[in-house]
Amino acid sequence: MALYVFSDAHLGSGTPEEEQSKLEHIERLFDRVKGDGDRLVILGDLFDFWFEYRHAIPKDHHDVLFRLRELVTGGIPVDYVSGNHDFWMGDFFETQIGITLHRDIFNMEYGGNRIHMTHGDGLAKADRGYRFLKKILRNRFNIWLYRKLPPDWAIPLAKRVSGSSRQYTSQRDHIFVEEYEAYAKAKLAEGFDIVLIGHLHIPVVHTWPEGIYINTGDFINHFSYVKIADGQTRLEYL
Repeated sequence: MALYVFSDAHLGSGTPEEEQSKLEHIERLFDRVKGDGDRLVILGDLFDFWFEYRHAIPKDHHDVLFRLRELVTGGIPVDYVSGNHDFWMGDFFETQIGITLHRDIFNMEYGGNRIHMTHGDGLAKADRGYRFLKKILRNRFNIWLYRKLPPDWAIPLAKRVSGSSRQYTSQRDHIFVEEYEAYAKAKLAEGFDIVLIGHLHIPVVHTWPEGIYINTGDFINHFSYVKIADGQTRLEYL
């Protein structure tokens, strides 16, 4: 059996043709998971924006939600590590789909390996501007205040802001690649065998004496994912 990990599809961010390509690739990945997988981890930013109200969720992407529900009801556990575009999840995924939600970090054991997983936003210490902004966006009072806006105002507004944020970070996150590698080495030194990170949209594989670091890439251009099976950890592509 196999553990599958992918991230950064940013559903809703592209043209209709790009979105259709993402959906087709996600369906192919889910088919592979159903074929030989026994666990799936979504390492953040499946959606370009996700925000839950107490009694409302975004109306888009229900086809993906249905496919995730199929995996869960079929006996395959699904874990979701929140990213910077979908941190504002409530209890919908856990109560209605059966997905286990993790904030920022998910540590697990699989196949005899200790695995550290995180989406990675704000990980680079040099990214001071975003690290400050992250505290504001994730402040509980600010989230409560934003929910006071009607969904028909709040969701379109947030989508525009989310798109601007994604374009900005995509132009500069590649400069933090070395800091991500340093972070991975530090986690391996703590005793983890595998470190998996998303966010950069750049597929990276490093095998060091201490262990393995992989950046999962994205499901926009690379359609890359991690597969751990039979004692091997690989970055694969669809």
